[in-house]
Amino acid sequence: MASIGLGLAALGRPGYINLGHDEDLPPRRTVEDLRVRTHELLEQAWQAGVRYFDAARSYGLAEQFLGEWITPERRTAMTVGSKWGYTYVADWRHDVETHEVKDHSLATFEHQWPETLEALGGPPDFYLVHSLTSDSPALDDKRLLDRLRELADSGVRVGLSTSGPRQAETLRKALSSGTPLSAVQATWNVLETSVGPALAEAHDAGWFVVVKEAVANGRLTSRAGETPFNEFARQHGVAPDALAVGAAVAQPWADVVLSGATTTAQLASNLAYRTEGPLTEFAQQPEEYWTERSSLPWI
Repeated sequence: MASIGLGLAALGRPGYINLGHDEDLPPRRTVEDLRVRTHELLEQAWQAGVRYFDAARSYGLAEQFLGEWITPERRTAMTVGSKWGYTYVADWRHDVETHEVKDHSLATFEHQWPETLEALGGPPDFYLVHSLTSDSPALDDKRLLDRLRELADSGVRVGLSTSGPRQAETLRKALSSGTPLSAVQATWNVLETSVGPALAEAHDAGWFVVVKEAVANGRLTSRAGETPFNEFARQHGVAPDALAVGAAVAQPWADVVLSGATTTAQLASNLAYRTEGPLTEFAQQPEEYWTERSSLPWI
């Protein structure tokens, strides 16, 4: 059964696409506000037994906040994952048009890797190409793949995260193309299950599998209002987010399921996950799911 990790996508920057994100954070959302909140949730997670922590170069100051919290004693007992390939450009504002810019080139890797080392105080255990899609040139870039192979040979496990309705296609290309990649972080939840079979293939091939967005950016929480899923959760006496996280944890191919909580109450509810059957009746078509996700505002 998968363990729970803490993802910092919504904690390391003032704007994100989670439902109610603006209500979850302190009103001013200053750097110090988010540093304190991030450290508070990291400590809560640690005390609850969470040992996997996830960040990215594009998550604002998430890597820095995580690096400040890590102690030598903690580092020996924890696993750190991070990602490169997107650059945070919002300048600590939540009301800008562009928050992050994608570039999966070797040049981006070469300048982001040292930034990650500095922010975290050392190398992460996992370093993933961030939100790789089927049209990305990264999987055909020999110079980049050679550089990632060097990193893998040094002991850092390299991989990719996926996004969009063609996640399975992207992952299967990585699985079959002889790359040094051996870890994947993918969006899987009861609304978007299409990548599940490909994740099972990756797991069977020895890849490390991390599930992100288990609560669908808030669409599988009470914030979504009266939905069929939330009604099902109510009838079974469980919080919607706990039910959604439990469905992800129950997948036999999952190693870690990330909580993307931004408050202590959310994290406590995520950690109290429960499973209630396969929940297949709630799945959407991938195109429908990702169209809805792309319409969520940065708040």
